[in-house]
Amino acid sequence: MSISKGEQMDTEIITEAIGTLTVNKLRTSLATLGIVIGIGSVIALVSLGQASAQAIQSQIQSLGSNLLTVQPSGQNQGGVQGAAGGGTTLTLEDAVAIKTSPQITTVSEVSPEYSSRTQVTTGRTNTNTQVVGVTPVYADVRNVTVESGNFITDSQVNSMAKVAVLGPTVVEDLFGENANPIGQTVRINGQTFTIVGITASRGGTGFQNQDDMIWVPITTAQKQLFGASHVTSIAVEAKSADAMVDAQNEVGYLLLSRHKLKNPENKDFSIFNQQDLLNTVNQTTGTFTTLLAGVAAISLLVGGIGIMNIMLVTVTERTREIGLRKALGAKKKTIITQFLVESIILTFVGGVIGIGVGILVSYLYSYFTSSVFVVSPNSVLLAFAVSAGIGILFGWYPAQRAANLQPIEALRYE
Repeated sequence: MSISKGEQMDTEIITEAIGTLTVNKLRTSLATLGIVIGIGSVIALVSLGQASAQAIQSQIQSLGSNLLTVQPSGQNQGGVQGAAGGGTTLTLEDAVAIKTSPQITTVSEVSPEYSSRTQVTTGRTNTNTQVVGVTPVYADVRNVTVESGNFITDSQVNSMAKVAVLGPTVVEDLFGENANPIGQTVRINGQTFTIVGITASRGGTGFQNQDDMIWVPITTAQKQLFGASHVTSIAVEAKSADAMVDAQNEVGYLLLSRHKLKNPENKDFSIFNQQDLLNTVNQTTGTFTTLLAGVAAISLLVGGIGIMNIMLVTVTERTREIGLRKALGAKKKTIITQFLVESIILTFVGGVIGIGVGILVSYLYSYFTSSVFVVSPNSVLLAFAVSAGIGILFGWYPAQRAANLQPIEALRYE
């Protein structure tokens, strides 16, 4: 099979470009390093942003499916409404009405909750954690699984029993790793509670860590622990995802009627749709990821400028060589092609290494933080495209400068 003259010339140009780049390995490596850092940073930071978004989404969805959360709002004062959750306007009776009212046709379960942070002690150890007063339906609505023992029962709610179900983080803080404290006691707000259950780990983090909670009967929380007659929230599970909006409207109108409020603008409660929360999280994390990628892209620009500088130095060093080649009949197109090929090889190699570095950094981050490992194919494709673009963009000027040298002047260059 014969090789055409054009193919032979292309092969010679590529071979010569590689040979030229390997002459000064340190300079070539430093030029490539900027692209490696830039491409690797873009992939790693985009991956970090997407992994964070998925982790937040999974935490929100783990709280329950088709979920509406009703929270009290502060009373209107001077035309200004207080923050959601800051009032005392929701009661157990409101939760019962949502569950039993004939006006409500799109709701399957209702879970009234009273939540407050407080100090919990046992022996010489103590922790500050979230204590949540609940009814038995809470476990179904909030997707809570009991690993050992039992969850709160109706009889315990009715009798205001001093029993508690602990999350695994609380167990570890108070009793140590791999402990099974069922049957033992803890003191909550100075009152003794018997541990009846331990929940399975859900891998939560932060202030609302689902593993760092204690659940007690809601009547016990209200009457004996915190002296409250209201609830801090009501979780409402819609019958389906399609019924979420209708459920939100039905619950809203029922509570307006019960609270004798004719104008919806004066409502003393807020209803949060789980999907709205997910959309807000997606929008926020998307903006955050774009910002991170933009910051990383700056290092790509710096890397491109570094390559252009290296190529300009190369043109200066090889001025006599370029003049000789042009004197022997080398065309302007050939000179441009050779310098462009050298620039593209630099950025291509840097891009491939950068992609590998970015994926490795993403994997190591997910491994050591036990987070989701996500690598976006779009970010990898973008990295290739940007790598090639930088090679052409920042290699064009040095290539043009080399091709425009006059043979006589180039041969005289010292």
